[in-house]
Amino acid sequence: MKIIVKNLQRKISVKPAEIKKVIFKALRFEKINQSGEISVLLVNDQKIKRLNLAYLGKNSPTDVISFDNSINKNKIFADIVISVDTASRNARIFKTTPLYELYLYVIHGVLHLIGYDDKNAKQRRTMRQVTERILRTLEISQK
Repeated sequence: MKIIVKNLQRKISVKPAEIKKVIFKALRFEKINQSGEISVLLVNDQKIKRLNLAYLGKNSPTDVISFDNSINKNKIFADIVISVDTASRNARIFKTTPLYELYLYVIHGVLHLIGYDDKNAKQRRTMRQVTERILRTLEISQK
């Protein structure tokens, strides 16, 4: 699996290698061993708001958007776009760190790509539980 991280922001200091590690861990945790390419784009609220409107019809910023560009189920070709502005804002609200929120969104995006959904309460609870287990295996702290 090839992973590309494009950091188009300066709000949160990130290490692309750490983001890649989180993605690989999430894929391994879910026993996904497909080849392909995942790109992660770190942007501000303004950029993700434009994407949210263009692709999902919602005129507001959001935390993460996943785009599955795969042609078949044998390979993953996808983009994950993350708002660091939202990560920073939510870190203050939830008393976590912006980096923790960013990793949370990376995992959330990966889970969407491999078939998880969060359209109802039960699905959201399941995604949250899987995300928290992955974060624990990575030993990523909320503080």
